[in-house]
Amino acid sequence: MWALSFVIFSALKWMTWWTAHDRVLASAGRSLAYLLAWPGMDADTFLDARVQPDRPMLKEWLWATTKTSLGIVFLWVIARRIPAEQSLLRGWIGLFGLIFLLHFGSFHLVSLFWRTNGISAAPIMSSPILSKTLSEFWGKRWNLGFRQLAHEFVFKPLQRQTGASVAGLLVFVASGLIHDLVISVPARGGYGLPTGYFIVQGLGVMFERSAPARRIGLQKRLPTRIFTLVVTTAPAFWLFHPPFVHRVIIPFMQAVHAL
Repeated sequence: MWALSFVIFSALKWMTWWTAHDRVLASAGRSLAYLLAWPGMDADTFLDARVQPDRPMLKEWLWATTKTSLGIVFLWVIARRIPAEQSLLRGWIGLFGLIFLLHFGSFHLVSLFWRTNGISAAPIMSSPILSKTLSEFWGKRWNLGFRQLAHEFVFKPLQRQTGASVAGLLVFVASGLIHDLVISVPARGGYGLPTGYFIVQGLGVMFERSAPARRIGLQKRLPTRIFTLVVTTAPAFWLFHPPFVHRVIIPFMQAVHAL
């Protein structure tokens, strides 16, 4: 899993740098920092020395540290307290901790480091719990690194040929295929489930914007928040399916002495 993730990430990272370096004049040091020490994909902003970020406040440092610590607690403390026979629950808690440790915590700390040093590097997670709609969740708050990448290399080229709705759905299909590659292939099972999860998300976004959704009042705050929560969480076991948890996450947790 880690090898596949690293290879895919590195290739996509290089693509974003290569397409941006003609538009933005960046020093060799800043280019290396982008390629090797930043998980985001917004190359233009990171590389452009003219873009000056707001300096982060102490409370943001504390919040990022808290999220990192919470991930450590879930992965190395809480997961091992779950009985061994409940391995699926153990794995899910460990996976939750890993996501908090990396995506929500450590990556936020890296963002703070670069912003403190005058480089624009917005956190890749932008408080997804505050999403008012499913579109906002996927388009403006969850994993903005991948969102930037998908918009640049999938959505924009396809939009001219298929229109925005179909292009948006195909972005979710592409995301599903990538997740199948890094989740189902190492697990040797659950093939197609991650892709199915993201197809559901794409169809959910299309329905959310449709006339029938407006007629049933889905645009109102409470219904759309419930809709967003249900669509993102109810089929989550398709994304992180049991073969992945049992054959990848549990062995990883044992390797890092979380179990």
